[in-house]
Amino acid sequence: MTDAALRLGSIAPNFKALTTQGEIDFHDFIGSSWTILFSHPADFTPVCTTELGAFARLQDEFDQRGVKMIGLSANDLSSHGDWIKDINEVNNTQVKFPIIADADRKVAYLYQMIDQLDLENVDSKGIAFTIRSVFIIDPNKKIRLIMAYPASTGRNTAEVLRVIDSLQTGDKRGVTTPVNWLVGDDVIVPPTVSTEDAKKKFGEIREVKPYLRFTTLKE
Repeated sequence: MTDAALRLGSIAPNFKALTTQGEIDFHDFIGSSWTILFSHPADFTPVCTTELGAFARLQDEFDQRGVKMIGLSANDLSSHGDWIKDINEVNNTQVKFPIIADADRKVAYLYQMIDQLDLENVDSKGIAFTIRSVFIIDPNKKIRLIMAYPASTGRNTAEVLRVIDSLQTGDKRGVTTPVNWLVGDDVIVPPTVSTEDAKKKFGEIREVKPYLRFTTLKE
């Protein structure tokens, strides 16, 4: 367990763990890639079964963006394999990414995935249902997004993919993205860039307010 708060821009804590594809050092696993770490409270949980299948179906999309995926479940390896079989059957897909075994919840505590209720009152089966987080980590091993979901609400994999597109576009092109942005939509010129410099860099600028300026990215 760590007392240090996880913040956007902080280095993702490193750990070693067993996974369905062998033992890993997390920083070595990340290497020079973007990485998504998403967690689950236990094997054979219904909402998580649908989520893992959805991530698996998007494997090619994440591959195209150079993004690695890795799951976590707070069980040991003994049941991970059978759960993956269920996931593949229910969702008609093939889970290709590793799933971490975190029965002792060391990684869950390290990444602060457990809410206050579960700290005070873990249910009778010992399942902390709030181990339901998503972290996007960049090639410099910095945390770029943190999302925590309640047990009752399934994650939106399209949103995770959208954030990856936004972060990668912003890093590459020096822009920010507005509400509900998708690839191909206009982007925002950051306040730190003058309109004159923005015109030199991007071409046409549409100024809505002095602080809100849009441009269309050209390939």
